[in-house]
Amino acid sequence: MRIERPARVQRALRLGFGTALCLAASFGLALPIPFLAPMLALMMLAAMNRPLPFKASLGLILILMLTTGTGLLLIPLLRYYPFSGVLLVGLCLFMAFGYGLRGGNPLVATFLVVGLTLISAAGTAEFALALEVIVALVKGLFLAVTTLTISHWLFPDPASAPPAKPGPSLSPTESSWLALRATLVVLPTFLLAMVDPASYLPIIMKAVSLGQQSCATSARNAGQELLGSTLLGGLMAILFWCALSLFVNLWMFFLWMLLFGLLVARKLYGLARTRQPPSFWLNSLATLIILLGQSVQDSAAGKDVYTAFAIRMGLFILVTLYACVMVYLLDTRRRRRHAPKPTPEEGQPG
Repeated sequence: MRIERPARVQRALRLGFGTALCLAASFGLALPIPFLAPMLALMMLAAMNRPLPFKASLGLILILMLTTGTGLLLIPLLRYYPFSGVLLVGLCLFMAFGYGLRGGNPLVATFLVVGLTLISAAGTAEFALALEVIVALVKGLFLAVTTLTISHWLFPDPASAPPAKPGPSLSPTESSWLALRATLVVLPTFLLAMVDPASYLPIIMKAVSLGQQSCATSARNAGQELLGSTLLGGLMAILFWCALSLFVNLWMFFLWMLLFGLLVARKLYGLARTRQPPSFWLNSLATLIILLGQSVQDSAAGKDVYTAFAIRMGLFILVTLYACVMVYLLDTRRRRRHAPKPTPEEGQPG
């Protein structure tokens, strides 16, 4: 006999459990780029209140393969005509963000952005690295879809739960402006990743998360939301690492992620009072997953975890500060452009 819980409680339990399960399974199975699977699971669990049918799951994996394949087509252009290639990537990013803002499938829009940035940046260094990223994305999505199905089976929404409310409709001008803003947030990080793709792939995922978050924030709240969520994610990663170092095994990895995921999910779904919007808490948890996943990989490779974390966190803060400045400058310029101009009578002294 199932216990009938409110929909928000079920969704919080589902997000916390599903993210923790996917994270532990990804590292336990030694998937390539293991933080990608829990990142995809987090996005899907936050966006979907219903499980995916089997055909839809297969279709989603095929869509991922097709959308990420677009990054492969851009590799020759970026290698031999870098200026034209970067302009084309920027145009494609603008169209992908615009597609999501105009009511398109948000997961497809995310896959397009990830494919355009991760795959093409990796391919400029080595084609084999781009193929490795595609394999990691496909395996990660398969694991994320499996986790989504298990989480919905364990914590289904009540039968009386209302369907998810559609997002606010935006005018073509507003959606184009937000898409341009998100593109300018992601593009410089993409250029940085082209220098050393193997080291800067996590920075691209952070920039993609910031680009999506910038579509839902304003210049007034940009610093608090973007920078605040990044700093909170870094603080949680430090606390998580210290707690995990007490007992280092996969079960504790799962249990600590479950605890942190549930704490954030309570804020995300309004079960605990908070002044921050859901995008703040979603970006905080995404930052935790990226930083933690890379630290675990650094430890397994015998690298200095603390130095690598400090460098990576510094880059995250710099990318976030750039995103805040870009949002502020673009919104300020737009307000000035649309501000009513004084009439000649108003400009004359009385």
